[in-house]
Amino acid sequence: MKIPSVYCSTGRTLYFFNFAQSVKNQNRNQNTKITIQVNQSFINKRKIMNDPIYGFVTIPNELVFDVIEHPWFQRLRRIQQLGMTSLVYPGALHTRFSHALGAMHLMGMAVETLRLKGFNLSPQEAEAAILAILLHDIGHGPYSHATENCLVFDVTHEDLSEMYIQRLNVIFSGALSQALSVFNNTFHKKILHQLVSGQLDMDRLDYLKRDSFFTGVSEGVINTDRIIAMLTVNNDRLMVEAKGIYSIEKFIMARRLMYWQVYLHKTVLSAENMLIHILHRARQLCESGEKLNVSPALATFLCRRITKPDFISNPDMLGIFAQLDDSDILSAIKGWILHSDPVLSLLSSHLIHRNLFAIELQNRPFDKDYIEKIGKKICSVMDVNIADSDYFVYSGSVTNNAYNPMKDTILLLYRNGEVKDIAQATDQLNISALQPSDTKYFLCYPKEIRELL
Repeated sequence: MKIPSVYCSTGRTLYFFNFAQSVKNQNRNQNTKITIQVNQSFINKRKIMNDPIYGFVTIPNELVFDVIEHPWFQRLRRIQQLGMTSLVYPGALHTRFSHALGAMHLMGMAVETLRLKGFNLSPQEAEAAILAILLHDIGHGPYSHATENCLVFDVTHEDLSEMYIQRLNVIFSGALSQALSVFNNTFHKKILHQLVSGQLDMDRLDYLKRDSFFTGVSEGVINTDRIIAMLTVNNDRLMVEAKGIYSIEKFIMARRLMYWQVYLHKTVLSAENMLIHILHRARQLCESGEKLNVSPALATFLCRRITKPDFISNPDMLGIFAQLDDSDILSAIKGWILHSDPVLSLLSSHLIHRNLFAIELQNRPFDKDYIEKIGKKICSVMDVNIADSDYFVYSGSVTNNAYNPMKDTILLLYRNGEVKDIAQATDQLNISALQPSDTKYFLCYPKEIRELL
């Protein structure tokens, strides 16, 4: 008798099994009873994923697979890498999840490069570096950086990432202890932390290349293979072989251009500031006792001022924060279009329908009289109280740090043993790109007001 093959699924893994058919009689209407036993040890955790940037990306071992499968990490699938940037570049819909996997892939390449050049890294240390970069963004909230300072206070996404790694380390019985020390820079081989968080880390290498691809902004294209191949170690410091200087120059210029053209694009600034003010208004209403139709997790962070000590003292707070993603914010704002509060309703309608505020940029702060003039126009034209005009006109500044030698440096190693900072070694790079900061000031207000100024 022919032995057929069937698929049997366990979790997310598919298996082929052969089985013997047991048929009680020849009547086709009679059900056939089949029993299949699945041996969990056969589950394949060496997965291969197809990434649009690098091609096939391999999960290196079972621990990394299990961390990726954890719900806290899977949540990153529902958080856009570039926040509101898709309102300007329609293709920029990639997620923190894909970025984390890409950074993991580059870390694996960097580890192998340094090993080939004689730097001693044990399998456990390599795994720690891979896990540290994999989890470096797990603490991000909805829409990434856009909501970082309006849902939680006095706590950064890096702080939250460290807390999540600590909790995951408990869940995985201490298997992430070394990864945690790499992440918080307490591990004795400091170059591993530099690969996670430094001027030339795997985070930056991936997001420049990935964001360039999905936005279509070619100025961000960098040669990650060349840069990683040029990495080396000297006196326990991460360096770049001097012959890779032009790839590093391109990297710094690409970062500078991507910040002005994508990350700090003026329309993106307008959209993100509108989102921030919508959440501020919702918080004000919630704190005054107004009932808002939001998810339970979002209600927790809108109706209370959650700070870092709250996460430390309340073990459940990380789990509640992990329930938040972009869908909580988007669905809430869609519902707020019909809210009785005119400020919340108007702002929500403008954002959902992409009627974004006008924005002005200049190299010096805006005159206070000019801002007050716009506020008065808003009150008269849009029937808004003077007390609420701040929700419709706001100013601020943004800073582009393409290369900050005060924080960290990119060092070039020459064949004769000489070491130079890239800022001193380069002869092609525009020195303005190496300035500690480049600041621009912005002013946002409704387009309806622009013609009246």
